[in-house]
Amino acid sequence: MKTFGAWDYAAFCSLFCVSSFVGLFFAYKDRKKKSSDGYLLGDRQMSGLPVGLSLTASFVSALTIMGTPAEVYTYGTMFIWFIFVYMASVTITAYVFAPKFYKLGFSSVYEYLAHRFDPGVRKVGSVVFTIQMCVYMGIVTYMPALALNKVTGLSLILSIVGTSCVCMFYTSLGGLKAVIWTDVLQCSVMIVGFLSIIIQGALQVGGIGEVFRISQRGGRIDLFRFDVDPRVRHSVSSILIGGTFMWLSVYGVNHSMVQRYLCCKNMKQVRIGLFVGGIGTVGTVILAILTGLTMYTVYESCDPLASGKVDKSDQLVPYLVMDILHKYPGLPGLFVAVAYSGTLSTVSTGINALACTTLEDFIKPLKPDLSERNSLVISKVLVLVYGAVGLGVAFLASLFDKMLTLALKSFGAFGGPLLGIFCLGLFSSRGNSTGAHCGLVGGLFLGFWLMIGSTYYAADPEFSRPLPLSTDGCDLSNNTFSSIATSATSPTAAQLIQPEPSFLAEYFYSLSYCHVATVIVLFTWIFGYLVSVIAGQIWSYPKVDERLLIRVSIMPKWKHCNGRYKRGIKSPLAEEDYKLSSEETVA
Repeated sequence: MKTFGAWDYAAFCSLFCVSSFVGLFFAYKDRKKKSSDGYLLGDRQMSGLPVGLSLTASFVSALTIMGTPAEVYTYGTMFIWFIFVYMASVTITAYVFAPKFYKLGFSSVYEYLAHRFDPGVRKVGSVVFTIQMCVYMGIVTYMPALALNKVTGLSLILSIVGTSCVCMFYTSLGGLKAVIWTDVLQCSVMIVGFLSIIIQGALQVGGIGEVFRISQRGGRIDLFRFDVDPRVRHSVSSILIGGTFMWLSVYGVNHSMVQRYLCCKNMKQVRIGLFVGGIGTVGTVILAILTGLTMYTVYESCDPLASGKVDKSDQLVPYLVMDILHKYPGLPGLFVAVAYSGTLSTVSTGINALACTTLEDFIKPLKPDLSERNSLVISKVLVLVYGAVGLGVAFLASLFDKMLTLALKSFGAFGGPLLGIFCLGLFSSRGNSTGAHCGLVGGLFLGFWLMIGSTYYAADPEFSRPLPLSTDGCDLSNNTFSSIATSATSPTAAQLIQPEPSFLAEYFYSLSYCHVATVIVLFTWIFGYLVSVIAGQIWSYPKVDERLLIRVSIMPKWKHCNGRYKRGIKSPLAEEDYKLSSEETVA
């Protein structure tokens, strides 16, 4: 095993040091401010550019850095269609969801559910978000720790603990401002790390043209798969339709994202932040895809996974790094810093958002007279608590392979019901609290049922078949390789006791992970609406405040002004009357 040198450790440790310094800087700069609003929302005075780069760093986590190249290496470039999904999700969010939540001025997006339905729906939504983020933080903490373990031999436990402690340190000290500005730094590190891998790998095989030629010959460049069967892992329809639902649940109603809208100084900066974040995410994903093609080119004749050089597909990228960059002091350390950049930004964003929702959705409703100073202290304690919870989940993540797929399924299972219930509230005046409760609980039940079923019943290889890999160029005299390769082709105990496929296993559990969110969002929305209609015939519900609805009209509205007709663009409600006051009764 190739190991780190002094320059590698210096490059890696510098990231931790700079991130910690940013936390100390904002802790000193804002030392006289004692408001939880400033700590959790940056005084609502942030600009769009740093917020956009922060969004890129937060959602381009270690899953993208190591999972996406492995995905392309194994299944090809159909993943590139997600770049259209990201931009579509950003556009819908910028012109549909963000204006509504920003104008309402809530500190927690789930406060909307209390005003639109009742406080019970708000609490359930906040709990679901908490579980989702804790699971996600655990996964993205484990992956770079795995990378560090693979390339240096450093203890996996020390790596996970070190990451969590650094995140808790600078987030608890500096609040959202520290999170955003460290994300800007970490976004830059990610780009440099990807470029170093792509450039060196391309030089090793004869240039970037050779990378595309060999990838084309190996079937990796596959862009036009138009299967309409929803069980196919990646097709144009499954990615564009299912991916849009999945990422709308992140961009549109996930509080760690909405919290960025609320911290901007005006709506123009919100849109700038969203589009900068979307473009940054697209650019980073393209670099990750190029890294996957470069990796296939380097290992075209000797697959590290089949030859036993790595144990899991998630270890392919760190293995590549040490293989082609070990002769350049500092570059392997830079890559590990890249992986940790994704983790630090995601985890710091998550624990800050969790602290905000817990304070606003659970503590303040119980203690409405809580002082600003006490709110600030509680916020910092909550950051530490959720950092520790994410640390615990990270150890559980080591039990699973294919972290990228697992994380995306969790987006659907947890985020799908939340997006469905927000759509019920925003787009239907007939939605009521009874329908919201039933739709949310039903959507969660369906999500867990689908996740557990798809894990227990292996997907039909016909719909999720890896592309062929070769070991012809490997050293067959290596006994270790021979034994591992043989065991890899032999049926395991789990395969031998695989249950007979049922109708559900064949048509429901085999759904592409892209469509998990599609099914759950639509089920939650439709089921909640039908229950609302029935309940509305039995019980009476208060009239819905128009400020809580989004009216969708195909034809533009025109106003007569000075003898000429002009398109109306302003809300009929005055801006100062738009926000709901804390004293207003729940609609």
